Amino acid sequence: MSFILKSEDEYEDLLGLWSDLEAGLAMVLSHPNKVQEFEARIHQYDRWMQNLIQYDTDVALYLLFQLAGHSPVGYSASHALVCAVLSHLVAQEFQLPQSERNSLVRAALTMNIAMTELQDQLANQREQPTPEQKAALRDHERLGAELLGQLGIKDKLWLQTVRQHHHQQAPDMPQHSLTLAQRLAQMLGVVDRYAAMISPRQSRAGRSATESARDILNNDNMRNRLVGQTLLHVVGLFPPGTFVQLEDGSEGVVLRRSRQDNRPDVAILLNDKGQLMRPPSLHASTGDSPAISAALPAARLQEHLNHHLILQLGAQRQPIAR
Repeated sequence: MSFILKSEDEYEDLLGLWSDLEAGLAMVLSHPNKVQEFEARIHQYDRWMQNLIQYDTDVALYLLFQLAGHSPVGYSASHALVCAVLSHLVAQEFQLPQSERNSLVRAALTMNIAMTELQDQLANQREQPTPEQKAALRDHERLGAELLGQLGIKDKLWLQTVRQHHHQQAPDMPQHSLTLAQRLAQMLGVVDRYAAMISPRQSRAGRSATESARDILNNDNMRNRLVGQTLLHVVGLFPPGTFVQLEDGSEGVVLRRSRQDNRPDVAILLNDKGQLMRPPSLHASTGDSPAISAALPAARLQEHLNHHLILQLGAQRQPIAR
């Protein structure tokens, strides 16, 4: 279903819903012991997220990637939300049973609950982690699972996935020999790594989605590569909300995925002479039109964005069935 933003107010309302979801999640992850009915709150945020995605997945990805790059509430909650959305889409692609999908997505929302403050600190820290910070990083899976248990989570698959989401199984271990928790943890680990690479931090700019995709696909572990390939099939080599340069030299932001990875629909913000397009124009994916030649860092085009006008262009095109 295509979601048409008829006015700037509608765009602001939709962005506000995503921002409110992220802010609520930030509060829960930062102060979990002060939250009444913690599990019910996570379930509520999961349903909220699904409702926003179902309007239009391309618009959801566009807003999510934009929000992730400029999050006002901290890296940890933004990262958790990105991972939850990507996990939801990957679970759909793998056709996971609903119970497994729920455990995976809720693990994505809460996997770093034992280091929320530390994760926000590290995102704004230019120096390498201290020995104390490294120790906390090593222990956060175990401590996170234990904290969730203390908060009343009884779903063993959710807890086991959190406990193992950084654990790498031996590359030669057959897929059928992995436990269900190990398989979900593997999916979450790939999603976590991809989302971390594309997110900017003080110590480095976010890598382009293309660089991150290459890193995922070059993984030595064949099972990780399979998950990575599935993730990229779902979101595209150039996901909505990421910035690109076309073969003719023009630059813009991706609006919608297409069946060809290097030919998504793009809103052109700068023409081939580097001049600002007012308003932006739609570059629709066709076989003979210029393809994307490179991904660009977000900072290069951020000042030229009018999200309402850009998403209105995207509404002219129907989402593809994936």
